[in-house]
Amino acid sequence: MSVRRIFSGGPYEDVIGYCRAVIAPPFVLVSGCTSVDSDDPREQALAGFRVAERALVEAGCSLADVVRTRMYLRDITDAGAVGAAHAELFEAVRPAASMIAVTGFIDPRMRVEVEVDAYLPL
Repeated sequence: MSVRRIFSGGPYEDVIGYCRAVIAPPFVLVSGCTSVDSDDPREQALAGFRVAERALVEAGCSLADVVRTRMYLRDITDAGAVGAAHAELFEAVRPAASMIAVTGFIDPRMRVEVEVDAYLPL
């Protein structure tokens, strides 16, 4: 199988030169996903994971196939809220996970950015 790319039409895809996800069997690698629809870090995390989930579904897998997540936080005091969102979505899956504090994001309204890697069932 060859590498395939998924585009979501996000505002930075063309500006920065990336795609939402790369299908490189047996893996699906989803780029950082964010949201500015809410200022609440839990809601931003859930929205980011839902963006990632749409890419996973397009690639032929689901949240159940996720093997690794990364959560980037602008403010480490949001760890509890973001962790709760992660647990809500991945409690049964239990992927390898990292939570990392960063100094900021491309849009100052962003509090959270998430990435997921999944194993593509063949």
